[in-house]
Amino acid sequence: MKPVKSMSAEEVAAWVCQALQDAGVVVTLTGGACVSIWSEGKYASHDLDFVEEGPVPRHQVRKVLKQLGFKEKRRHFLHPHTEFFVEFPTGPLMVGNQRVEKVAERKISTGSLRLLSPTDCIKDRLAAFYHWNDLQSLEQALMVARAQKFELADVRRWSKAESKYAAFRKFERLLKTSPKKRKAS
Repeated sequence: MKPVKSMSAEEVAAWVCQALQDAGVVVTLTGGACVSIWSEGKYASHDLDFVEEGPVPRHQVRKVLKQLGFKEKRRHFLHPHTEFFVEFPTGPLMVGNQRVEKVAERKISTGSLRLLSPTDCIKDRLAAFYHWNDLQSLEQALMVARAQKFELADVRRWSKAESKYAAFRKFERLLKTSPKKRKAS
């Protein structure tokens, strides 16, 4: 395995995800790190947010991360050889008011990484735009949408369920004016 200091965010995330999975703890990467991965590096994030499946005792997570060289500092886990830090936001795994049922999986050299799909990553970012008028999150949703194939009809349906169809139309207009977008379904 390559040195931790040489690992990308995705490699560190997969390393952590695999180690936790090997210990019986199922986690899914969410947040800005997903944007970084699905935007193909157009967005950078140093925090690796994992949501745990089911209740997991903190001491079990702490033990696994300690074996990897992480130290707990308040709610974060820091490693001396990387700028990326690990955090565990409270679950369940949701995008807005919808529970995430299926996740993506990427197998890379450091392990198997469970993460939000491009479609759910877009919903996650749009939720921040919809509910807090976070324009940076809107731009992150657009970055992912321009870089990946995703289910536009599902994002539209979800947006209606969130009572944010007008805000979705703004996202859709911006996406249509982008010269770099990939075809969305």
